[in-house]
Amino acid sequence: MTSERRGRRRRETRSSAGENRLWPALAVVVAALAYAVLPEGLLVGPRLAIPVVELVLLGALLVTNPRRMVRQTRWSRGLSIALACVVIAANLVALGMLVRALASAKPGGMPLLLAGMQVWLTNVIGFGLLFWELDRGGPVSRHTLARDRLPAADWRFSQDENQDTVIEVAATSSQRTNWRPEFIDYLYVSLTNSSAFSPTDTMPLTARAKALMGLEATAALLTSLLVVARAIGALGQ
Repeated sequence: MTSERRGRRRRETRSSAGENRLWPALAVVVAALAYAVLPEGLLVGPRLAIPVVELVLLGALLVTNPRRMVRQTRWSRGLSIALACVVIAANLVALGMLVRALASAKPGGMPLLLAGMQVWLTNVIGFGLLFWELDRGGPVSRHTLARDRLPAADWRFSQDENQDTVIEVAATSSQRTNWRPEFIDYLYVSLTNSSAFSPTDTMPLTARAKALMGLEATAALLTSLLVVARAIGALGQ
């Protein structure tokens, strides 16, 4: 067996070990906490209703894959996508309530600024989770299936196309290292999309990826222009 084949086999073995559950689980906890401390007028139902739903869904997913994400069933995948959608939907409703509050009253600047930051942060986490769940069949498929069995990609990362560059850059390409995107990669995509209001180094390839990034960018732009700007203006009065 050649050294190249041995290296490929080692990389495939590491990939099949599955992605660590810790970071996406922590992201859900942060999103739940951020929602729980929103002002009363921005909540849907009792203060802890949405956070409890999110944490219960997370707990059910942790039973399936407590440490490494190596097992997937139809219900677990559906539950994972539903969790991300709950985070996003509750946050978009909170954003709508926040915009309405701005139009109908003159609340203090600091509460508005903090609420806007919480909504923006949750927006980043929620869409990061959804991108992570959708692309190439989800985290379990990405790390346990051979490339020729993966569903079509929704996003194209830099590592997917730098195999023909200079040696030190090509050394980290997907083709040479069997690199697979993980949660941090999708969280970064979500962060840059919410900051620049457009894709940066990672391009959406499918209609659903473009629609989701467009929705996220619109929500982030609305938060920045209407909420944060109004809050800063109120601080100066």
